[in-house]
Amino acid sequence: MEVRLDIFLIIVGAALVTFIPRVLPLMLLSRITIPEWGMRWLNNIPIAVMAALIAQELFIQDDKLAGFSHSAEWIAALPTFWIAIKTRSLLGTVIAGIVSLMILRFLF
Repeated sequence: MEVRLDIFLIIVGAALVTFIPRVLPLMLLSRITIPEWGMRWLNNIPIAVMAALIAQELFIQDDKLAGFSHSAEWIAALPTFWIAIKTRSLLGTVIAGIVSLMILRFLF
């Protein structure tokens, strides 16, 4: 089996590009003490990311503001939002959304 140098360098470069942005902040932040207000702010990042992803799916279609045009997603968002409020679990919310949308797409 022949190992081409250019392919090997591409694989090593891709590994570094994904490794460095994940490890470098972890190494730097593990050495400092983050203030309480900073920790509260960091705790809200997963919620903000999830809200941005959901809003994009619900409100934007074909790069335009869509509103209520795709009703299965809007109907699936209702139990998903309820699960998010009740459980405050990101994993539970994602699972509820996936299952709700699967059921709706299977039925309609």
